[in-house]
Amino acid sequence: QVQLVESGGGLVQAGDSLRLSCTASGLTFDRRVMGWFRQAPGKEREFVATISWSGGSTYYADSVKGRFTISRDNAKNTVYLQMNSLKPEDTAVYYCAAAGATYSRGNKFPNVYDYWGQGTQVTVSS
Repeated sequence: QVQLVESGGGLVQAGDSLRLSCTASGLTFDRRVMGWFRQAPGKEREFVATISWSGGSTYYADSVKGRFTISRDNAKNTVYLQMNSLKPEDTAVYYCAAAGATYSRGNKFPNVYDYWGQGTQVTVSS
């Protein structure tokens, strides 16, 4: 079975950093565009970041640009989200996702992603 497992969430103070990891199994990882999304209580799921097959192209939501960095290590079947200068409004459950195999470039639209992780909670206190 395909599995995406996130880790690295936690409770931190504003200005702190966290690195989320997502390890995939059951698919050809280096032929999957990967993305990070987040969902706060009572809010719609929103795009955070996405990365192409080789990691050469990345795209970010305006709200995280300059603070978050998405990267991947295909040898480890793992995608990362480095989050710096965290703000209380970053508090959410963070999900990683794998896009359909026909996509080779980053994509911000959740409908193109075939598989989703269980999510990891990030809480940022003021």
